[in-house]
Amino acid sequence: MPRLILDAHLDLAMNALHYDRDQTQTVDEINTREKGMTDSAAREGACVSLPEMRRGGMAVCLATCLARAKPDVRPLSGHTRISFDWACQDMAYALAQAHVAYYHVLESQGELTQIRTRGELDAHWQRWEEGSDQTLPVGYILAMEGADPIVTPDQVEHWWEAGLRSVILAHYGHGMYADGTGATGGLTPRGRELVVELDRVGMILDLTHSTDRSFAESMELFSGPVMASHTNCRAVVPGDRQFTDDQVRALAERDAVIGVSFDAWMLRSGWVIGESTTDGMTLDVVVDQIDYICQLLGNSDHVAIGSDLDGGFGAEQRPEDLISIADEQKIAPILSDRGYTEAQIDAIFYGNWLRFFRRTLPA
Repeated sequence: MPRLILDAHLDLAMNALHYDRDQTQTVDEINTREKGMTDSAAREGACVSLPEMRRGGMAVCLATCLARAKPDVRPLSGHTRISFDWACQDMAYALAQAHVAYYHVLESQGELTQIRTRGELDAHWQRWEEGSDQTLPVGYILAMEGADPIVTPDQVEHWWEAGLRSVILAHYGHGMYADGTGATGGLTPRGRELVVELDRVGMILDLTHSTDRSFAESMELFSGPVMASHTNCRAVVPGDRQFTDDQVRALAERDAVIGVSFDAWMLRSGWVIGESTTDGMTLDVVVDQIDYICQLLGNSDHVAIGSDLDGGFGAEQRPEDLISIADEQKIAPILSDRGYTEAQIDAIFYGNWLRFFRRTLPA
């Protein structure tokens, strides 16, 4: 049995419903079916599927729903495109609900099991610790990447009852509630209302994709649990998508955990999407990010995995030695070679996230 993993960011439903990708198939089957497709660079080698997650010991993941309300974005006339953008929040809500429905279908097939409470997390984790085969369902905590599908702040309760447990306020550019990656603004007036309501119901606020301004405003306004499911360090790879040292320290002071992303443009300085290559890039660069956080904070208590694999990219934008998500296991010997103990490696693979969710999920 491989070392267990908790990965804090996978877009399973997005890949199924936007890329027409059956997540119950093997990666080989997915890539054979998609061979020759040219609608997205992400077709160049999927690495995520439920069989591969099981093979790699992934007991739990955060599985996202993702749909953006972008009234000013128009579809390309005469072209089929893979879209995450919709004309209004009502439509974004409907698409996010389709993502939730997909997860429920996978639950009915025994592929997934939803985790809403700390008791469910503990019971599921124990099953995996005792399991000796690869037939167990993968546990998932429902997460939202970009809050646009929450049509109004008073709809938060509805989403909570559906099992949603963490929310990122914005994705890329201007969102309905905040600015995200590539923009510079902060929370909108409605965004401030949303943050207060998320706090009231006990939701986790995921600060990934925050601008510097929205990060600061959210940390000041929100008193509940915060985390960063999939982000890296600006000091290692410059760019507004990554966090500064001060932001990393601020998260640690709130007992947050930061999941390191495996997306190449966050792992190699000067990356130009569509032009740069991963030649010579291995999982050592992922460990560079992990190690930087540990050295900055003086411990290994606040860093973990949030791979974002197959998050709108394929083999063209991930380390060369990662063919399957099961290859996350290759991180362990790299950490060991750098002096990390078995206990520290366990913490990075799953222990830090388990501690965090045991504290932040409802009883």
